[in-house]
Amino acid sequence: MSIPNEALSKLLQEIEARAISSQQQMGITKAQITAKQREIRLLELTSKEVGALPKDTKVYEGVGKMFVGVPINTVDKRMSTETTELKNEITGLEKKLNYFEMTNKNSRENLEQILKSGRA
Repeated sequence: MSIPNEALSKLLQEIEARAISSQQQMGITKAQITAKQREIRLLELTSKEVGALPKDTKVYEGVGKMFVGVPINTVDKRMSTETTELKNEITGLEKKLNYFEMTNKNSRENLEQILKSGRA
């Protein structure tokens, strides 16, 4: 069974567009993962510094254009919660990255199959 050249050309363009799109999405997702990991490192460093302070030290958090005094344990709980949320987001982004990698791989394989069958 032979596919007309116009249909084959259109099919190749669609597959290549899908592969390019998935590559772009992979780059974006990797950048998002890197940013989240950087935020986690910053939170962990801050938590370590706050944990080294005496318990009676006054700690302030920024709220808009002002600072409000809060207990150290509240700050520590908030940072712990944020770290957990960021780790969950990274897990989701890694699944998304895996999907884009598979899409890219499948698109490339489909392109190769079509090109090989066209030569035969």
